[in-house]
Amino acid sequence: MSAVAATIAMLAAVLTFAEPASAADVLLSQGKPTTASSSESSSLGPAKAVDGSATTRWASEEGSAPAWISVDLGADVPISRVRLNWEAAYAKAYRIEVSTDASAWTKVFETTTGNGATDDLTSLSTHGRYVRMYATVRGTAYGYSLWELEVYGTGDGGGTSFTVVAAGDISDPGCTASDNCGAQRTAKRVEAINPDHVLTLGDNQYDTGSLADYRAYYDTTWGRFKAKTHPSPGNHEYDDSTPAAGYRSYFGNAATPNGTTWYSWNQGGWHFVALDSESSMSANSAQIQWLKADLASNSKACVAAYWHRPLYSSGPQADKVSQTAWQVLYDARADLILNGHDHLYERYAPQNPKAKADPNGVRELIVGTGGADSYDFENPQPNSEKRITSVFGVLKLTLTDNTYSGQLVRDDGKQLDSFGPVTCH
Repeated sequence: MSAVAATIAMLAAVLTFAEPASAADVLLSQGKPTTASSSESSSLGPAKAVDGSATTRWASEEGSAPAWISVDLGADVPISRVRLNWEAAYAKAYRIEVSTDASAWTKVFETTTGNGATDDLTSLSTHGRYVRMYATVRGTAYGYSLWELEVYGTGDGGGTSFTVVAAGDISDPGCTASDNCGAQRTAKRVEAINPDHVLTLGDNQYDTGSLADYRAYYDTTWGRFKAKTHPSPGNHEYDDSTPAAGYRSYFGNAATPNGTTWYSWNQGGWHFVALDSESSMSANSAQIQWLKADLASNSKACVAAYWHRPLYSSGPQADKVSQTAWQVLYDARADLILNGHDHLYERYAPQNPKAKADPNGVRELIVGTGGADSYDFENPQPNSEKRITSVFGVLKLTLTDNTYSGQLVRDDGKQLDSFGPVTCH
């Protein structure tokens, strides 16, 4: 009897003191894509606030106010609770906001009497895809810092997702990390987003793409993401004394994993194809023959391709060189094509290679906003949905196994365009 009594007493203690479980209390935010207004350093990026570790943290730039951190849950889901585990640098005044598109935000909680430690905000009874902590008054002389930002609710947050950042036309000679120039400003934004992968869309280094210039300029700005960069070349890389020699040497195997400047790679449900618009894209070219074989063997549900020269553009730089590549990708039911060359941002509705609107077509995005001086739009093209110029910014793509969504994020963190989620073909 004494053993039974002890067991009952132990069970009672567990039932009394254990935190009650709730079907709604599912952690949705851990490991999901994050963005922030700033980060004190690359080791204190926003992803550290959702990594499940109590010893790593996000910290905004010292002295910054206001500042924010946002997590993308991957889908519009019910949200019941937000838990903030503050480091010493806490917010005295902040609000919690939710959004379905990372553009229009709704306030669901606000305080002006924060005192640090842990804030556990329960019974929120709201929904959204994006959750943002927006801090306005510092509790210390430093910035803001969170060990963890936890969002709870129902569902699984849209399944496994990852983040890709893309831009082209990036680094001008003389632009280094010590300057407030275009490439450094967009590099700081990439650092704040902390994506899983970085794509360059050509003209990564001006004016000749020489190895010396890559080392002197690109390497001090976007070079900090070299380990997760999947590059493609532009016409300025081919202006080198030996065409593309600096590009090949700087990026090494990442630029030519198959020995050619075109290659493919996979992540999750996505197949990515990097092409070279400075090499022949004629129907009988080695590049196009490789592309056909590559797509024929692909088993992923979603396909994105990227290279420098756009087939369609409302700016001055449209180029027919990729017409055949477009047809091959369209036939393979590709989802996205990313280009640079025109120093502007343009988003197209899905279309076929003849510029006819087609729900089964490919969506083209021009992201020539990586740091070089902007171009003007000249002649708006059919199916052009959004046109932005005179900005430095990057395209942020959030990808699941069968969907994509994206935002153009300006160097100061403001989102100038947003689309999706869109289901892959």
